[in-house]
Amino acid sequence: MTFLRVVWLVMRKDLLVELRSREIVYTTMFFAVSCVLVFAFGFVREGQPMEDVGAGILWIAVAFSGTLALGRAFERERQSETLRALLLAPVDRPALYIAKLLGVLVLLAAVEVIIVPLVALLFQAPLFRHLAMLLALLAAGTIGFTAVGTLFGAMLARARSRDVLLPVLLYPITVPVIIAGVRGTSALLQADPDPAVARAWLSLLVSFDVVFITLALWTFEPVMTD
Repeated sequence: MTFLRVVWLVMRKDLLVELRSREIVYTTMFFAVSCVLVFAFGFVREGQPMEDVGAGILWIAVAFSGTLALGRAFERERQSETLRALLLAPVDRPALYIAKLLGVLVLLAAVEVIIVPLVALLFQAPLFRHLAMLLALLAAGTIGFTAVGTLFGAMLARARSRDVLLPVLLYPITVPVIIAGVRGTSALLQADPDPAVARAWLSLLVSFDVVFITLALWTFEPVMTD
């Protein structure tokens, strides 16, 4: 119960601060929408989008906006020395990691609520044809991406070049997650959808999630202590 209470209190603190300022969610949402619109101008000609681009655009927007959200979330912690105070508190370090992870996931979920219908509209992608499978792919992919990003964001919170180092470290490791998300979503957007292929990619994403979260929980305390 103590572990869960720490997770709840830290996540609640982050979400209350964001609810009052709305800095991260507005910035991230504006960036994600701008990203989709830019690609729409490039890949939509005379009202007809190029084939099989909707899935890639969706996941690119998720990855880019997720990177921005992770960077801004830990920038706030650095400015107020909140992260140092949390690390000095007599609580389990994995609880801090889980709380930060869940907080960022809530923000990205809010962004995805906006960009999924936008991609479906601009690229004429039937994203809602298999809504349950799409939501499962998005959830699993976002968790895997954010699990790694939360660890690296906390590690780089005190680094001078954190804005440059975060994507440099994050993208090479999360490329398999993004590829699996794109391929699974593409299987649902074909003229003849293949849910079996989508389920296979979903299983792979879940495996990535388990591995990434386990490694992050294992390394968070020694990394932050050093």
